[in-house]
Amino acid sequence: MEAQAKARNVKGSAQKARLVVDLIRGLKVNEALAILGYTNKRAAQPVERLLRSAIANAEQKAQAENISVDVDELWVKECFVDKGVTKNRRRVRPAPMGRAYRERRHYSHITIAVSSEKRAAEEKRAPKRPAKPAQAAPAPEPAAEPAAPQTAETATE
Repeated sequence: MEAQAKARNVKGSAQKARLVVDLIRGLKVNEALAILGYTNKRAAQPVERLLRSAIANAEQKAQAENISVDVDELWVKECFVDKGVTKNRRRVRPAPMGRAYRERRHYSHITIAVSSEKRAAEEKRAPKRPAKPAQAAPAPEPAAEPAAPQTAETATE
């Protein structure tokens, strides 16, 4: 069972929202909600609301299809942030050398998909085998000290 939720024109740049979304990708929804609750980023609140919406969508979809879904077993299958519109504000900011920059408002589109199906990585993962013990390489023998150069004095002795 898979469900998704989309939020369009969320205030904030896509680059900053991606930092938050990367924290929860592939986690169980309870872990993701806990992480978002303590994340000190402005984009964490809209992402948390969107994740709760995706969970509610999964419950609603399961109820419509008469399937039982355990919310604790849901995990974040897919989440990404796309760049939204950029509105030019009718205000200017001072810039170097007497120029002026227009202020810009950045918006983003966030999509989160949750799933209750087994992860593909878990299915393909084979049981761990114990590592082979590494064979100790023989220690290199210390190099012989170079002989002192013979001089006239040492040669006569």
